[in-house]
Amino acid sequence: MFNKFRSIYDEEALLERLGRIRHVALDMDGTIYMGMTLFDYTRPFLENLRQMGITYSFLTNNPSTSIADYLKKLSGMGVEATEEEMYTTALATIDYIRTHYPEARRLFLLGTPSMIAEFERAGFESVADSADEKPDVLVVAFDKTLEYSRLCRAAYWAQQGVPYIATNPDRVCPTDQPTVLVDCGSICKCIEHATSRQPDIVLGKPDPNMLTGVQSRYGVRPDEVAMVGDRIYTDIEMAFNAGAFGVLVLSGETTLDVADQAPRQPDLIAENIEVLGELLRRSREAK
Repeated sequence: MFNKFRSIYDEEALLERLGRIRHVALDMDGTIYMGMTLFDYTRPFLENLRQMGITYSFLTNNPSTSIADYLKKLSGMGVEATEEEMYTTALATIDYIRTHYPEARRLFLLGTPSMIAEFERAGFESVADSADEKPDVLVVAFDKTLEYSRLCRAAYWAQQGVPYIATNPDRVCPTDQPTVLVDCGSICKCIEHATSRQPDIVLGKPDPNMLTGVQSRYGVRPDEVAMVGDRIYTDIEMAFNAGAFGVLVLSGETTLDVADQAPRQPDLIAENIEVLGELLRRSREAK
């Protein structure tokens, strides 16, 4: 029986656990909106968090849009956010390259013009689609402007042994349109099938570094963070990996039937973030 929420804790333990939460890390597509449609309960939920003194940030595995464009999109939906409240896998990849390949400057970027511009603003050079322009690092991302020749070039550089980073593992991107948005994980599978090469590392959720950055930025412990998202294999796995409280919402990709089959159950499964907000409020009233 499922009535708005289910938890691995009994009610008393759940409210005690939620009472520790000081920061909510929110996935975006499928959690606060779907495609271009903001869920009706998103703005009241965010206001509820502010009233309770709970900070929040927006995390996304979708690097196809720049932070400026994300802020513009949110603003157009009536959600005002700051640059500090945003963290995308493009930024996570930039941070990773700076740390692990400090001499790298020239990148072959299989991604959207918006993402490429993000890397260029960070000081990197986007190399041309040419066998004469060998990059220091190959970056493969969710590319909604994917061109066949550039996919082939990415496969070629993977075959040549160039360091190979994938921005995120997602197979598809949630959408409210009648289509399937093929995401980075599926593009990487195409390259793997052609070359037998897998990425050296796949960043983004479920890699815990995204939440580690949030914890550092807001000065909170892992057990004081709730990671909220609509995917078991990215959002909830990252919560497990980072030691945070994992909240699966059923407003996006994952159905309850799929959640039931997960080898590790989320701390909380909720119909949507409105239900989470109600539980957080109850946890404060219970103190």
